[in-house]
Amino acid sequence: MKFFGLVLCLVASAITASGYENSWGYKENRIAISFDGNSAPDHQYKWATGDPDDWGALPASCAIIAKLGLQEKLVHCSYNNFINAPPGPDAENQLKIGADGAIERWDFRKEVFFDVTRQLDAAVTNLADEMAKSSEADPLYFIHAGLSEFVYLAVEKVVGEGKAGSLSHVYFLSHSKFNEDEKRRSTHRDWSDIQDLSGNRIQYRKIKDQNGKDHPDRLWNSGKDFSVWYWMRDHPNADVRWMYSRLKAHSGKVADISDCGMLFYLLLGDEDGSPEKFRKFIGEGISQGG
Repeated sequence: MKFFGLVLCLVASAITASGYENSWGYKENRIAISFDGNSAPDHQYKWATGDPDDWGALPASCAIIAKLGLQEKLVHCSYNNFINAPPGPDAENQLKIGADGAIERWDFRKEVFFDVTRQLDAAVTNLADEMAKSSEADPLYFIHAGLSEFVYLAVEKVVGEGKAGSLSHVYFLSHSKFNEDEKRRSTHRDWSDIQDLSGNRIQYRKIKDQNGKDHPDRLWNSGKDFSVWYWMRDHPNADVRWMYSRLKAHSGKVADISDCGMLFYLLLGDEDGSPEKFRKFIGEGISQGG
């Protein structure tokens, strides 16, 4: 068993090293993520509920980070980032349930997770601080898994504090035109507004849309077909089975964790992830040595 564990560690190390060489220069740098959603109906917007794909994508994204032992590199993870959306009860706050579970199971730092509907100022300040400290030697990789207004507020704070130069070392990774361009209020800003505010300093890359619902065995959204994810459901490791329960929680009964494809690209250099690739990556479990 010790030999088998050593082999797993060596394989994980090989995966990690090759990924860092092939994904936008990432080398164990700081990571920030912001997910969309709201935990209570927002009746001032055409779609009252938040996009439930992030209910499963947040845990899956954390699983990718934790599998590689990079928990300390996650310096910001905000969720429910629909600005002006109301907060809801914790028992029904699906993104909080996922975030709290990831913190408990995989040793993430609780203080870097923020429910934007309840902690807007703290969340904006935290992201702005992480952006403002960025430099050539210490860049920040930001995963854009939600709408843009929240990010605009953080960039606005950085610029207002006279630290716009640091934004040249912020790497903004996207896969979704909707996340970049959608506005829930007429006063909100989009990705182009963020980049204008930054003086076109932010480094930007958009990979292919990580959905793929027309082909369940490709990418990260298999539509109504959950069978390609049954390996999670039937996995001997309880943490992996819990991750499946978060995928299954989707209110529309859709198997969609598409936003985690950005982490799979950044950390493993592969923008063509799939349920089978994820299965092989997770292996015997998520925790180091698991």
